[in-house]
Formats: sequence, C-alpha cells, structure tokens
Amino acid sequence: MRALVRWDPYREMIALHDAMDRLFEDAFVLTPRWGWAADTLAVDMYETDDALVVKAALPGVSEDDIDVQIRGDVLTIKAEAKAEEERNEFGWYIRERRYGAWQRSLRLPFEVKGKKAKAELENGILTITIPKAESVLETIKIKVQKALPKISLPKLGKK
Repeated sequence: MRALVRWDPYREMIALHDAMDRLFEDAFVLTPRWGWAADTLAVDMYETDDALVVKAALPGVSEDDIDVQIRGDVLTIKAEAKAEEERNEFGWYIRERRYGAWQRSLRLPFEVKGKKAKAELENGILTITIPKAESVLETIKIKVQKALPKISLPKLGKK
C-alpha cells in the first residue's frame, strides 16, 4: 500500500540549506591536519610569583636543534625536528609524525631578567623560566588635602 504525500518544495530547500551549513562548517573548522595547528609551535605561558614560564611541546626534537632567544620584550623559540633517513625498503602505511622547522615569537607581558632565563627539555616538553625584573617604578602614596579658600583680588584698571 502506498501513501500519498503532498509535495512540499520547501522540504528540499531545507535539506539543501542544512547540507550547505555542514559544508561551510567543515570547511572553516581548523583541525590538526589543516590550518594553524599543523604549522605552528603551540605554547603555554603563565606567571608565577617570581617568574614567567613558557612551555612548548617539541616531541622528537633534540636540545641541540632548539634555539631560544630574548630580544627586548620578545621571546623567540626556533626548533627543528629532523626526519629519519628515507629508506625505500619500507612500505609505509601511515606516516604522520611532524618533521621540519618551527619558529614562534611571543611578546612578553612584563619586564624580565632575560640573562637569568633557563630552558630545559624533558620528555619532549621545553620549559623556559624567565625571572621577573624588579620594577623600577615605585608606588608612591600621595595625600589628598582640602583645598585652601581662594582669595579674590581687587580688579585693577577700573575705578
């Protein structure tokens, strides 16, 4: 038995509208394979009582292939993950590990003692610790006083 269903031209338009929404959503959502995540060195930066700490994930990178510099108020991290030697005897099924060079420059949020900074690489995590600089600006409390009454002087020139 067949049921008669009234044809609704808007039903097809709604389906097309939903399909277009999914298409644009998929096209502009950044995934690790596409967009910034695949090419950018991801970092975490936070402040402790006495230092600024920056952490970067650098799996497979040797400490000899990492360069960390501070110039003014900018911290620059350069790193290179070197690929294993290409051997044709392997029949690769999947090869997803990242290789290549990365660089990231970060503006520091406050004055630091750059010459006392330390960088350590442990288990693929680079941790940079930069001591805070003592501020040369001192907070000075200024006492607010009641204003003295103004004395009006006689106007000169007119009699």
